[in-house]
Amino acid sequence: MTATDTTTVPVDGVAVRVRVRGPQDGTPVLLVHGIGRSLEDWRDAQDRLAADFRVISMDLPGFGLTPKLRAKPGLPTFARAVIGVLDGLGERRPVHLMGNSLGGAVSMTAATTHPDRVASLVLVNSAGFGREANLPLLPMLYGVLSALPVLGARFRPLARDAGLALNQALFADPAFATAELVRHAAKVGRQPDFRATFVGTLLTLGAPVAGSFPGWRRALLAAVGKAGKPVMVVWGDRDTVLPVRHYHAAVAALPHARSHLFPNTGHMPQIERVEEFTALAKDFVTTCAMIES
Repeated sequence: MTATDTTTVPVDGVAVRVRVRGPQDGTPVLLVHGIGRSLEDWRDAQDRLAADFRVISMDLPGFGLTPKLRAKPGLPTFARAVIGVLDGLGERRPVHLMGNSLGGAVSMTAATTHPDRVASLVLVNSAGFGREANLPLLPMLYGVLSALPVLGARFRPLARDAGLALNQALFADPAFATAELVRHAAKVGRQPDFRATFVGTLLTLGAPVAGSFPGWRRALLAAVGKAGKPVMVVWGDRDTVLPVRHYHAAVAALPHARSHLFPNTGHMPQIERVEEFTALAKDFVTTCAMIES
C-alpha cells in the first residue's frame, strides 16, 4: 500500500512527501487526505485522474510518513502546507483541490486564505458540516498503552483488533480494508509525530463530548460562500464517521454546489467507488477549466 513513487518537497524546513502523476502541462489537481491518514488514500483515484490532469497528492505534515511542522497543527497550518507544496513544485496555476474528511476542511481553508491559488473544490465526505465526528480514540488509546515498556505486550492484540475494526468501519464493504491497507495505517500510526498531530488537530476543531465546535464551521462556510469558487460535494450514504446528515447540511449550506450521494458507500468514496468518483471529478474539473478559459 505504501507508495514507492513519491518524492519530498521542503515546506518550512520539513520534507513533505508528495506524489505527482500526469502530464506537466495538464490542468493541476491537488488531493488532500483525512485526519490520521496519508496520500495513499488517493492512490487509485490519482492514477485514474492523471490520464487527464497533472495530479498531486500529499501527506499533511505530522500524518502519513511526513514529520510535523513547527507550527501548531490545525486548518491554517495544513492550508499553508498545501500552498507550500504547490510553491515547492513550482505550480503557480490555480489548482482544483479535492479533500476527503479533514482534507475537505483544509481545502476550504486554502480556498479562502489563498483564493488566487485555488480554482475549485471537490469535498469528499468533508469535515465542517456537522457536530458529530466518530473518530478513532479507542485505537489510539490502545496504541499508546501497547507502547508501554512492561505492560505494552498485553495491549498489542487489542490495538491490532481495534485498528482492523477502525479501518473496516471506513467502508460500507469491509473487504476494502485489505491487509495491505491495514498494515499501512498501522505504519502511519507508529510515526513519531502522529499522536501529537492527531490530538493537536482534534483540540483545534472540537471536544470529545461536545463534538466539533460550531464557531470555526460557521466562519469557514461563510468564507467559502464569499469566495465564490465552484464546488462539488460528494458523500457515501453509509458513512459512520461523518454521517449522511452532514451531506444534506453541506447541500443546504452551498446551494450552488454540484452534489452526489453514493449508495452503499462509506467514508472514502475515492476508494470504495473509485471509478464513479473519478468520472464525476473529471467532468467537474473539465467543466471548471473550460469556464476559466
